[in-house]
Amino acid sequence: MEWYIYPAIIAVGMLAGFINTLAGSGSLLTLPFLMFLGLPANVANGTNRIAILLQNVVGVSSFHQQKVLKVNYGIRLGLPAVIGSLIGAVIAVQLNNDVMSYVIGFLLIFMFFIIILKPDQWIKAQSDHVPEKPSWLQIVIFFFIGLYGGFIQAGVGFFLLAGLVMGAGLDLVRANAVKVLIVLLYTPFALVIFIYHHQVDYVLGLTLAAGNMLGAFVGSRVAVSWGPKFVRIILLLAILGSSMKLLGVFDLLF
Repeated sequence: MEWYIYPAIIAVGMLAGFINTLAGSGSLLTLPFLMFLGLPANVANGTNRIAILLQNVVGVSSFHQQKVLKVNYGIRLGLPAVIGSLIGAVIAVQLNNDVMSYVIGFLLIFMFFIIILKPDQWIKAQSDHVPEKPSWLQIVIFFFIGLYGGFIQAGVGFFLLAGLVMGAGLDLVRANAVKVLIVLLYTPFALVIFIYHHQVDYVLGLTLAAGNMLGAFVGSRVAVSWGPKFVRIILLLAILGSSMKLLGVFDLLF
């Protein structure tokens, strides 16, 4: 592989890490790029998990340093999501991915209009107090989000944010902080499975991770310093782009 490919991988990783930390679906950039470099789809999927894991280590650390992450609360929401993701992975083998892509695309468009029509709910926390323990309703919500994340990863960051904002009452900055912690909790399980089946390219994965980690660091700092209004704009753009990608609009245009 030519030397200039590696700076390109880092650049793509930086953009993906930034988008993942502020919104979600940065993998819609990295997965096609890894496959463009010649990796089979399953190896690209496994390789990408290295970047996601290390990206979220940086994101969690940065949000925690900036005192916007309630770790215990995030872990308690993350545990039902982990359990759900394990069950979802078992379900995944029976699903039609093309059908699911269209379903997710339409769901993201629906979420896009919810964010536009109810902007204050996404910008202002419903309460200044972050509870120590999630309610039973929140546990159920995050179990099902984890279930979804287990059988199809695309867009799970958006649905985590929706659950944290609309279900737990957090603003977008604190919701993003908890989101990266939840993803960090369940990503190692998937990565171990890919490693076990020899579906990880460590060199490309670590190169991509270098970019993702830098993007996550910048994204977490921007989220806190620029505030929920800016994050909402990035979220809307990411949702719109992801929904168009999943619905095949870009294929029709280009």
